[in-house]
Amino acid sequence: MIDCDVLVIGAGIAGASIACELAAHAKVVIVEREERAGYHTSGRSAAMFIESYGPAPVRRLTSASRAFFDAPPAGFSDYPLLTPRPALTIARADQSGALEAVAAQLTETGGAFREVSAADAKALVPALRPEAAVRALIEPDSADIDVDALLQGFLRLGRSRGVELMSGAAIDGLERAAGRWQIRLADGRTMTATTLINAAGAWGDAVAQLAGAAPIGLVPKRRTVILVDPPAAESVAGWPTVVGAAEDFYFKPQSGLILASPCDETPSAAVDAAPEEWDIAVAVERLQTAADIPVRRIAQSWAGLRTFTADHIQAFGFDTGVEDFFWFAGQGGFGMQTAPAAARLGAALALRRPAPSDLMDRGVAASDFAPGRFG
Repeated sequence: MIDCDVLVIGAGIAGASIACELAAHAKVVIVEREERAGYHTSGRSAAMFIESYGPAPVRRLTSASRAFFDAPPAGFSDYPLLTPRPALTIARADQSGALEAVAAQLTETGGAFREVSAADAKALVPALRPEAAVRALIEPDSADIDVDALLQGFLRLGRSRGVELMSGAAIDGLERAAGRWQIRLADGRTMTATTLINAAGAWGDAVAQLAGAAPIGLVPKRRTVILVDPPAAESVAGWPTVVGAAEDFYFKPQSGLILASPCDETPSAAVDAAPEEWDIAVAVERLQTAADIPVRRIAQSWAGLRTFTADHIQAFGFDTGVEDFFWFAGQGGFGMQTAPAAARLGAALALRRPAPSDLMDRGVAASDFAPGRFG
């Protein structure tokens, strides 16, 4: 029998980060059904730090996470968590409204940006087709996130604080007895915990049902990514991330190649996601519509599941119907860039404390993330 104060279900970026934050105040165990942490979405993310991305509450968490990314705790990572890479949002002639909406979002939450001319956009990315970038704005403070360094950093710091990670530990049963959670693993081991943290990603609603809680309507959605060769004889390392104003594609340099996505959000079952041929074809078509980048081969392709709530804002908080069952779910496509601030907010709420004052000063409100908003 293993006893703990907090059992975190799932060792992706959500589970690893909140476990790390809670470990200073409680005995924490993470259970992960896979043999390694971050096997599904967290391990397949082409994460970027872009402050214009997501609804306003998400953008506030992103902004509040920047200080951590720039100066993580000592020993967190041997490498920088961020590599500067500006984000260039481009718009066709008929997409001015969409570009202005991005500008309004950045103004609302304080992200740095400026509009650039079509000629300046072309100078930054010579392959851009003129009709695809009639207008453009740039976010100079955007960056690539070292996903593995971030995840492993939270796991490493968590271990130093006493977090125990149990890999290959599928949950077979959850029930309440004598004011505590009784957990049965598929291999026959048993555990008890005061609080359950549901950080199971695409499996979040299934875990809730196992615990007797009502689902909150989490929807896993497939996202496809491809790697292709860059234009011949052209150095692309210094290109920004290029994003369509309608959020229907993005592309950026990646290890000497071009990483591109059609920004698909295809509802899916909770599975080990794989790319579909149609989505790969759409990725190629949208890339080539925006830029003169011949695609002669697909060097690599993959897919991951990004799990969303109905309003695309994460769910952080205790369930309204089941005691000591805490939701830390629905990270969608924002899990990496919001992880530091989200973990601090989630840990405070799980300890039944107010949100950290520095987050509140940035406009982060716990009520925006309350799972009870889904009824």
